[in-house]
Amino acid sequence: MNLANLITLGRLLAVPLVIWLILAGDIETTLWVFIAAGISDAIDGYVAKHFNQRTELGALLDPIADKALIVSLFVTLGLAGHVPTWLVILVVFRDLLIVGGFLLSTAISQPMPWQPLMVSKINTTLQLVLLAAVLAQFAFSFDDHGSILILIYLVGATTVLSGAFYLIRWGRCLAGAEAQS
Repeated sequence: MNLANLITLGRLLAVPLVIWLILAGDIETTLWVFIAAGISDAIDGYVAKHFNQRTELGALLDPIADKALIVSLFVTLGLAGHVPTWLVILVVFRDLLIVGGFLLSTAISQPMPWQPLMVSKINTTLQLVLLAAVLAQFAFSFDDHGSILILIYLVGATTVLSGAFYLIRWGRCLAGAEAQS
């Protein structure tokens, strides 16, 4: 356990706080915790890279912390009525599909490559922007001029595309057509 991993662990431990804050109706504080989590993600990456603190634990813990935060925010904001249910279902299903496919392929000795696809990186970025926009809109009650609705559809589209490309990758790995890493 090193500093970078401790920062990542702190981000993971912020997930229950974010859920509680949303359910308590404290969206403004949720926004600030979300921003702090984003900053901590950048800091732990910087510390790991520049101070030679990259570890296998960190390589596993970082995406788990990121996904736990993102999925928890989508589910909780969906339950609170701040994001559409269909989008919550897509986001959660895609992540379960990816994790399930990875675990299944590993169990049958055909592990999938660990690196995220470019469309998945775009999807995650759009998810983060959407979550920040939704939290900011509800915290400060401003007119977003339809930008949140556009983000909702962009996140929906990239979520479907990302899930489809992971299914294709999984199929190729099972067929032995894609190099394993």
